[in-house]
Amino acid sequence: MRFGLIMSEAFTGLRRNVSMVVSVVLVTFVSLTFVGAAILMQMQIGTMRDFWVERAQVAVYMCTSISTPATCSNGEASPEQVEEVRAKLEGSALAPLIRDLTFLDHQQAYDELLQIAGEENASMITPEQVNETFRITLVDPEQSDVIIEAFSGMQGVELVKDQMQYLDPLFSALTIATYIAVGIAVLMLIAAVLLIATTIRLSAFARRRELGIMRLVGASNRFIQTPFILEGVIAALLGSILASAAVIAGVHFGVNNYLRNRVDFVTTWVGMADAWLVVPVLILVGVVLAALSASFAIRRWLRA
Repeated sequence: MRFGLIMSEAFTGLRRNVSMVVSVVLVTFVSLTFVGAAILMQMQIGTMRDFWVERAQVAVYMCTSISTPATCSNGEASPEQVEEVRAKLEGSALAPLIRDLTFLDHQQAYDELLQIAGEENASMITPEQVNETFRITLVDPEQSDVIIEAFSGMQGVELVKDQMQYLDPLFSALTIATYIAVGIAVLMLIAAVLLIATTIRLSAFARRRELGIMRLVGASNRFIQTPFILEGVIAALLGSILASAAVIAGVHFGVNNYLRNRVDFVTTWVGMADAWLVVPVLILVGVVLAALSASFAIRRWLRA
């Protein structure tokens, strides 16, 4: 009976402040959607980084006839210089660091370049102008500096490049986008907390006579406060559920049905399992913030 009375009071308050409740629901929905998007974006960055770090290679580009660095002053790398690089890579110092080693001669590197650039560009460059290349996959990608230091400045070597350097700007841009989403989410959550507090104060003011009577008949503060806290929690819960639905729909339609089929260079995406992991986080954040905000607001109003 007591529980039923509390719930009845809570729903009565919600009916009396429909417009404010809708505002709370919408603000909570938008803010938590940004929170969910930020969490999923960070998951995506982690997934992509793990995938590419595992496959990233260090490339040692040998000099060609058109190379300009000081190490290529004698023109194209000689077979002896190529073998010197190979011997160094297969030597006892570096071999334990290397998981896989591939060598592309001029023709193989040229054919691979045409696959990327298209056969229509075949007349723009000859095979001899494409670098012979050693591609090195490391056991620990974090040790790429060892390979770079070993071959930088070596005669016959034009350039040593860690492929992760090409991906770092992408990860940095995605991280900045995550921070922006988090910043917007925080501002929206602050707005939601303030709106919930305002809604509770207005609801309490509208029922000030009822609250006075409840105090006179000996109702405890907890009994008086609970319906108002439930009002905020219910409104925030509705917003959290909408945000969860938006996150799940975004992953299902945006990632699975759209991005997976159109962005070829990314082979690992967050999935529905990740989206479902975010759902309880969103609901918990929404409910806890609403409960704290409503509790603080009604306590201050009752003391006034």
